[in-house]
Amino acid sequence: MIDYDKLMAYDIPEVRQSYGPRECAFYALSIGVGQDPMDRADLSFVGAGQLTPFPTLPLVLGHPGFWLSNPDTGVDAVRLVHGEQGITLYAPLPSEGTVVGKTRVVGIIDKGEGRGALLYSEKQLRDAETGALYATTRSTTFLRGDGGFGGPAGPVKAFHIVPDTAPEIVHETVTRPEQALWYRWNGDNNPLHLDPDVAAKAGFQRPILHGLCSLGIAAHGLVATLCKGDPQRLKGLDARFTATVTPGETLRTEIWGDGSFRTRAVERDVVVIGNGLAQVA
Repeated sequence: MIDYDKLMAYDIPEVRQSYGPRECAFYALSIGVGQDPMDRADLSFVGAGQLTPFPTLPLVLGHPGFWLSNPDTGVDAVRLVHGEQGITLYAPLPSEGTVVGKTRVVGIIDKGEGRGALLYSEKQLRDAETGALYATTRSTTFLRGDGGFGGPAGPVKAFHIVPDTAPEIVHETVTRPEQALWYRWNGDNNPLHLDPDVAAKAGFQRPILHGLCSLGIAAHGLVATLCKGDPQRLKGLDARFTATVTPGETLRTEIWGDGSFRTRAVERDVVVIGNGLAQVA
């Protein structure tokens, strides 16, 4: 069972990571960038000429790994799912360097016995030499098996409501059947995305795609359309993961001019990323 005070003070070791063009290009490829080899804007993210790191790369750099699987957290790690994700970008990453990521727990909400809990965490990604802040990432993890431990019932994070009108822009990406197997090498080793037996124990028919991979796909659509192909115009985004994605599905990101967005699994006509809001310069 969760010990509220212990988990709030849980020391997640900082992660020092060096990266270069290979890591930048791999991340971009793992979120579907470069599917059209004639798209010159996309090719800059995968190493054609001067390499440009994709703006959501800070989501995976300095990542602490699947730390919630540590037994001393008290969390039922098999039943947790990624619920929400946000990122604020302060400066573009260079194409190579060394960064330090420090993750901490910033809130835990007890939804009650049988209803699970919400864990809010935050990571700051800084330059290892200068200390300059590149990005702050925010994550909500839904602990489906951990409600009723006597923690606070609020405040619960508010979410954005997308317009009740037809989207102004649509961007589609066809995911690959093996995409989760590629994406996990960005540092997310949760076996839910790899092992069919673990996926079955969690209630899924097969391993599912990482939420951060789906969000990267949505961000690609935002950069390609709303940002007019200029990655430096994307200053941040927030969204909720509203349904799982099976690798191989087509993801359609629906976008409004105010930065609102959502992503739909076309074959099932199910919104998999909802309540999205991007900050665009």
